[in-house]
Formats: sequence, C-alpha cells, structure tokens
Amino acid sequence: MTAETPLPYRPLVVFDFDHTLYDGDSGAHFVSWLIKRSAWRKLLALLAAPLLLPLVAWLPTRRRGISGFLWIGTVGAERDIDKLIDAYVQANAASIRGRLLTPALTVLHRHRVDGDRVLIATGAPPELARAILDFVAHEDLPVIGSLGKRFLGGYVTAEHCHAANKMRMIWDHGYDRIAIAYSDSAADLPLLQAAEKPVVVNPKPARIPMFRRVLPPGTPILNWGCASRGGERG
Repeated sequence: MTAETPLPYRPLVVFDFDHTLYDGDSGAHFVSWLIKRSAWRKLLALLAAPLLLPLVAWLPTRRRGISGFLWIGTVGAERDIDKLIDAYVQANAASIRGRLLTPALTVLHRHRVDGDRVLIATGAPPELARAILDFVAHEDLPVIGSLGKRFLGGYVTAEHCHAANKMRMIWDHGYDRIAIAYSDSAADLPLLQAAEKPVVVNPKPARIPMFRRVLPPGTPILNWGCASRGGERG
C-alpha cells in the first residue's frame, strides 16, 4: 500500500465586495430601492433618519442603524428577503451590471485560473452579492456576508459582516490563513492586516496616508475604476 500524495496547498484570496468588485455600496442601493417602493416607507425613513444616520456613521452602532433602514424597507412585505433581492436585481439589471468593476473581475478571474481559493467577504447580504455576481458567471464563488432575521414584521441585520466581526465570521466558516486580501475600507484593516499580502483597492483619498502608515511598506494601493476614489490607476 502506498501513501496518498497530499494535495498542494491552495492559497486563500479574500475580496471585499463594495467599492472593490462593485462601484458603490450594494446593500445601501438595495435598501434604498426597498424604501422607495412606496410613499409611506419614504416618509417613515425620512422621519427616522435623524436617529438612524448617526448610528450608521459610528462603527459600534452601525448594525443598528442599518437594521432600522432595512426594517423600514421590509416591514409588511409579503415576499421573503431572497425574493425581494431577486426582484431588485431583475429591476435594476443594467445599472447593477454597469457597476461591476472590470479590472477587479479580471484579477478575480486570474486567481481562479491559478487555482487559488477565492472568497467574497462583504457587509452586504450574501444573497445579494451572489445575485450580482451571477451577471459574470461567478455564482459558484463562496460568499460570507451579513445575516438577517425577521423582526416585528420586517427584517433586521442579525450579524454584520464588518470590521473585526468579518474576520471572526471568516474563521468560523473554517478558513485558514489568508494569502491575499483586497479591500477599500479602513474598517477592513483586520482583514488586510491578517493577509500575507494586503492590497488596498479604491480607497477614499483621505485614508491613503493611514493605509501607508499601518500596512507593510510597498503595499499596493490601486484604483480599479471608482472615479471618486483614490489609488494608482492602471
């Protein structure tokens, strides 16, 4: 009996989604669409905004602020969240497709061709990221994202895949060390710092000095097509 030859190790490559593969905040676009479906939802969101927007702006309370707007957009809805996502994607197919960043998808495809394990880790609902990626035939990619639950006739965010909690969710799904991580966000510093090779993509210009200060010297800071963002273009 001969010993089995061990399979070669396949590096883990993690991509953020918003402002990395997708130009904008996909979750915010979805929630905005949910709210704009009816006048009473728009009015309720307007009345709640002075309370909810400061919660969204502050990292420790961001999940509660997002949950508030998501609840306003879904309370009383007859369809479950997956069907609402499908309806949103179908109704906005052209604009969503236009927001997918071609340079980012090219890099993602190259990692797949090279045999790397590619993971999407996003603050958006995973069903939303999967539905958007279906446009480019990457529906088989694993996606970790924010998880929702029903609450008082609507949906809220039960677990936000964001900041340090994104790393915890990645480890909880059984993933090991990260070879390369791509993200735009300062909130993803735990992800970028955990990677053997961090790559900053489409950062806010004001954040670039901070990234240069806290990440290893020579860390690439790239722009993959977000016109309002910084980074080296090419």
